[in-house]
Amino acid sequence: MQGIREIASGLKEFERISAHSHITGLGLDGLKAKKEGDGLVGQVEAREAAGLVVRLVKSGKFAGRGVLIAGPPGTGKTAIALGIAKELGKDVPFVPITASEIYSSEMKKTEFLTQALRKAIGVRIREYRKVYEGVVEDIKINYMPHPYNPYYKIPQEAVITIATKQEKKTLSVDQNYAMQLVQLGVEKNDVIQIDVDGKRIVKVGKSEEAKKSDYIATEEYVPVPDGSVFKEKEFVYTVTLHELDVINARRGTDLFSIFFGATSREIDNELRSKIDETVKEWVSEGRAEIIPGVLFIDECSMLDIDAFAFLNRAMEQDLAPIIIFATNRGFTKIKGTDITSPHGMPLDLLDRLLIINTKPYERDEIRRIIEIRASKEKVNLSSEALELLTDIGYKTSLRHAMQLIAPAYEVAKERGREKIEKEDIEFVSRLFVDVKRSSEYLRSYEDKMLK
Repeated sequence: MQGIREIASGLKEFERISAHSHITGLGLDGLKAKKEGDGLVGQVEAREAAGLVVRLVKSGKFAGRGVLIAGPPGTGKTAIALGIAKELGKDVPFVPITASEIYSSEMKKTEFLTQALRKAIGVRIREYRKVYEGVVEDIKINYMPHPYNPYYKIPQEAVITIATKQEKKTLSVDQNYAMQLVQLGVEKNDVIQIDVDGKRIVKVGKSEEAKKSDYIATEEYVPVPDGSVFKEKEFVYTVTLHELDVINARRGTDLFSIFFGATSREIDNELRSKIDETVKEWVSEGRAEIIPGVLFIDECSMLDIDAFAFLNRAMEQDLAPIIIFATNRGFTKIKGTDITSPHGMPLDLLDRLLIINTKPYERDEIRRIIEIRASKEKVNLSSEALELLTDIGYKTSLRHAMQLIAPAYEVAKERGREKIEKEDIEFVSRLFVDVKRSSEYLRSYEDKMLK
């Protein structure tokens, strides 16, 4: 459990402004879609259908099923899938992959899909631990010569005084805790937690009472804790089944690992079965709960018959996420066969899917989506620039129009402005052409190239 907690606390994701950073839900009022809401615009019928899927999942009536979102490129298929995950809850995992990713020379298809499925299943773990918690009012660390290097000193023990708003305690700690205090750089006015069960110290942040005015620091300022210094506190953290697999696969018990650390071993079905049983025990004991997430597979017509058969079976498992496929193909051959099928998928799998269609956006919807996107990127557009981008999005594609925002902003800054004007859009649209202009340009040279 301790290893799980350390991994969970160390999991950090690099955040950036992606194509769907602004999506926070499906924008529904009950089961009725708002014209605009939660970052989504238009696609009313598709969002209402997605809302019904969320209701089915929450009521436990979606087992053994999946979803297929089918529509032209740039019509919000990924956005709707992400919206479903957001509606299901805060900690619900959302794992987007493209079908072409599974064909790797380093990993079997079934292993890649298994890992993707288990990344999309969260486990919310609750545990009570005995801790000393408070703000550091005084700290003294005693040092001793290093046993192998007398010119180097290491912590021997420490005396630390921590306090809450109601109580103060002075604690003497051994060498292990003293070394952690040094490694964490704990000093006066830091708020810390000393985990007695886990034998570790956590530096929560700086005390708000010690914050200076007009002083900017990288450390987070937190309030001084209430109550007793020594308490039993509940910790809640979420990990995925795949993370539990990795944690257990890294545990080493042989002689080699004693000297060089834990060794990794292959994540096999036996290990995964044991982890599944353990998680089920935690759930029955009330120590954990399963959070089925969303595995979103884009370009699903690129999957072959073997992958479809594997996913068809995976839907029936006890621990299975919501699988959402997306495609822009009509009729095409199932990869690995000579069979032509709707959406390039086996019929027995299609029969288990709820199919949602997305439609091309209207002109007003394109304008509003561009406005939302510009706001998310903290970019100001003049009304003329917005209208030109809307024209470009309507005549070419919404994606192409939105991709012009960032380069146009760089041009505007070069010209000494913080607002994008119409001439900035015209300039970058000459430099970055859409697919239609690009293909027509090369077509004009086909005769010369073939001679």
